[in-house]
Amino acid sequence: MSKAHRGKGIRELAFHGRGECPVCKRANVKILYEQEAGGVKIKVCKTCRAAVKHGKKSLPVIAAAEKPAEAAAT
Repeated sequence: MSKAHRGKGIRELAFHGRGECPVCKRANVKILYEQEAGGVKIKVCKTCRAAVKHGKKSLPVIAAAEKPAEAAAT
């Protein structure tokens, strides 16, 4: 069985894959799981990934905050 989300596979990531989850706002958790929110892929923690998959939580809309900045640059 693959162990891509622990040990050797996450050593080359920044902070060894740890940070603050954008959904639950917990600090120093592994944020290794990609989820799509508004056309942009964001990384979330394991518990939030499961909660989003089962419809218990919703992802924050991050793409709306980035698009006006891109439009102003052009």
